[in-house]
Amino acid sequence: MFLIQRLKQHLPKTHLMAAGICTLIIGTTALLLPSSKVPASDSAQVQIPLSLNEAGIAQQSSDSLAVSDIDKLPATAAGPQVISSIATAPIAAIESQTAEAPKIVEHWQDVKVKSGDTLTSIFKRAGLTPRDVYNVTAAVKGSEALARLYPGQTISFVINESKLHKLKHIRSQLESSVVSATETGYQVEDITKQPKVKTRFAEGSIENSLFYDASQAGLSDKMIMELAAIFGWDIDFVLDLRQGDSFNLVFEEKYLDGKLIGEGNIISAQFVNRGETYTAIRYTDSKGNTSYFNPQGESMRKAFLRSPVDFARISSSFKNRRKHPVLGLTRAHRGTDYAAGTGTPIKAAGEGKIIWRGTKGGYGKCIIVQHGGNITTLYAHMNNYRKGQRTGSRVKQGQVIGYVGKTGLASGPHLHYEFRVNGAHKNPQTVKLPHAAPIDKAERNAFFATAKNALSQLESYKATQLASAAN
Repeated sequence: MFLIQRLKQHLPKTHLMAAGICTLIIGTTALLLPSSKVPASDSAQVQIPLSLNEAGIAQQSSDSLAVSDIDKLPATAAGPQVISSIATAPIAAIESQTAEAPKIVEHWQDVKVKSGDTLTSIFKRAGLTPRDVYNVTAAVKGSEALARLYPGQTISFVINESKLHKLKHIRSQLESSVVSATETGYQVEDITKQPKVKTRFAEGSIENSLFYDASQAGLSDKMIMELAAIFGWDIDFVLDLRQGDSFNLVFEEKYLDGKLIGEGNIISAQFVNRGETYTAIRYTDSKGNTSYFNPQGESMRKAFLRSPVDFARISSSFKNRRKHPVLGLTRAHRGTDYAAGTGTPIKAAGEGKIIWRGTKGGYGKCIIVQHGGNITTLYAHMNNYRKGQRTGSRVKQGQVIGYVGKTGLASGPHLHYEFRVNGAHKNPQTVKLPHAAPIDKAERNAFFATAKNALSQLESYKATQLASAAN
């Protein structure tokens, strides 16, 4: 103890610290050396790595650990553990600081797509150049990113030092694309979110019109149109509806993060019209083709639409004698007139080929479609034709071919529609329309299993609704 006091008076503090640590090492080593009675083994060896430089001991300031502090350590203290802690603590701190790299904050700039916009104009508003447009479009080729732009969509950019680092194109709540800069250019990632699909039941009675009453039952315009399309081959929703008719259906709703984002398909539906019940079941075959069938496996779809204009009012029916509203002459009216606003879409009643497209006397602008070998349909008084079609073009059932107008001998905007079999005029409202192909024999077992489940679900919903109404 006397020796230590003398050393304190004559040696610098750093030398004293080094001497103290050496004393600890020597003492600890002596304690750990095996005695003559206990043989040493590899597993009993203790290694104590120590670097004065790494521990920062040689550089410690005057307020660091002093020799006097070492004197205060108990003789039985685990010396190696203390030294190891002293030596490695600063290293751990350095490693911790290295791991916490600064985060790069992305500042997104949103640009709304306007009517008439191009990629060049959108990129220009974001502060980018035509060269950026070229580089990005080359990278996204074959992707859905930036393939179709609609007014109201948002394109977001991350731009640092006039360089595009990221671009995000949100096409819908479920689909988006992210374009990211790389060392060699850009890469694109298409992102598709999967919504949770739930089923919902709705029912209603006809008191005013299908649109009004179905809307009161909670159906969207889209769902009402789909319901009308399913039963439109059997029911004319303008001419045939009666008060007291009813409908019920099971359809899909899509949810994302617990929020309703849209509707899916109609799974099954029933419509009671004039006391007759029509039932439709959605079925997708093994080839991926989807359609609606009745419980017997017959297609709800007919070879021809009953009406080529949706929800139009019949202003003049098929008659053998009628006074012409323009000429004032009494003569046969060989078709059905549908009153509708100018520009209302006109659909091809069935699949076929356009054999006439042009002005035809009192018909005005007119289209004639050939269906198979013996049936033709005529659409007259059009305001205009659908672009991209001409004489000889093939059209599908339900495809828009023109728009309602009042060209030719017409007193107001309407569609004059004729249905001819072997050249003879038939009443479009009463002619028996051929069915589309029924369920394929190879699909019948699978269809009947699907139909059984769908009808069971529909009846279960109806029973629950009835019980709820009774309470």
